[in-house]
Order: sequence, then C-alpha cells, then structure tokens
Amino acid sequence: MTQDEMKKKVAEAALAYVEKGTLVGVGTGSTANMFIDALATIKDDILGTVASSEVTAERLRGHGIPVFDLNEALAKHGRLSVYVDGADEFDPLKCLTKGGGGALTREKIVAAASNKFVCIVDASKQVDALGAFPLPIEVIPMAKELIMHAAKDMGGSPVLRAGFVTDNGNDIVDVHGLCITDAKAMEDLWNATPGVVTNGIFAHQGADVILMGTPEGVVTIA
Repeated sequence: MTQDEMKKKVAEAALAYVEKGTLVGVGTGSTANMFIDALATIKDDILGTVASSEVTAERLRGHGIPVFDLNEALAKHGRLSVYVDGADEFDPLKCLTKGGGGALTREKIVAAASNKFVCIVDASKQVDALGAFPLPIEVIPMAKELIMHAAKDMGGSPVLRAGFVTDNGNDIVDVHGLCITDAKAMEDLWNATPGVVTNGIFAHQGADVILMGTPEGVVTIA
C-alpha cells in the first residue's frame, strides 16, 4: 500500500467521528485534503465546516461544503463537534508537531474550539520524540531575528521560511535539530517568547484520537 493509499484510508476512517447535524473543523495539508474529499460524500449530513486556512476553505467550497467563520459558528451553534487534521510528527503521548503547511495558528484555534481532535496520519509520522521534523514557529515580522537567536540559544538551527507569509500576515521560522523530550515544557517556553504568535507543538492540546494508516490497515491510537 502506498503512502497516498494509507492517507486515503485514514481520511475515510475519520468520517466515523463526524456527527450528523454538526459543524466540523477541518485542517490543512495533503491528508486533510483527502479528508475533505471524503467529507464531500456526506456533506448533506452536516451543518457545515470551519476551515483552518484559506486553502482549505477554497477546497471545501469547491466541493459545495458550507464554510463558516469561526466566530459566527461559535456564536450561533456553539463548539464544533470534531476537528480533523494531519500532523508532521506524533509521539507516544499523542503530542504533535504541526505547521509544515504554515497554518499552525489557525489550526490551534480551530482545535481549541472543538470537542474532539482526530489526527489522521500515515505510519511515517510516528516518532519516539518530536524534533526530527523542523519545528515551525509563527512570528511577528519585526521579531524574526530575535526568535532566531532564541532558537540558537536552545540548541536549534533556525531557518526563515523563504517567500512564505501566513494567512495572518506573519513569518515562519523553522527550527531544525531539536530533540523534544518534554513537549509541554517546550511549547510553553516558545509561547512565552515575545514575538511568537504560536509554535507548532500541539502538546497541551494534543490529539484525542490518532488514526494511523499502515500497510496492514488503519490503527486507532486513543
């Protein structure tokens, strides 16, 4: 089974967590795109969606799936029933690294507004400790050099993501070379650094369920 086939299987498996008549939060990235394609098959069963990026919103609308602004959704309908998204890495505690697509801030916001976070990945994303995938940090532009110095002080090798601006108008610094053994502490450290909008560690708000695609089928980690 190819990687794309595994992604498709977990995307389809995530439909089991979609409740009829509710709003669904949808993430960003290649696996999330496959979930959107699968969600289109039951679009008449849901109230609509909240997207974590403009790219995701465009794909949802292309399938004829209603997309709500999060503030409007919360005011009118309350919390989202589920948030479905991929990850760049996950550890044994279901802590995640996300943000390879640059949507980490909005992904954290939509995840926080949802009752359950279902993470859909293939087996290549499973690690013993986060850090093999560079840690994305969304930063206010005037603070990018400050954040890069902070990353070096932590033993990382920071790289400004060239030619990329987030949907929020900010920069991304990708920090290579970290071995994150205490994901919650590292998440807190970055969030306390002036100029950081958010970082790509999802530890305090890790996945409730991980659906992992393997050559043998979908494995549920709960």
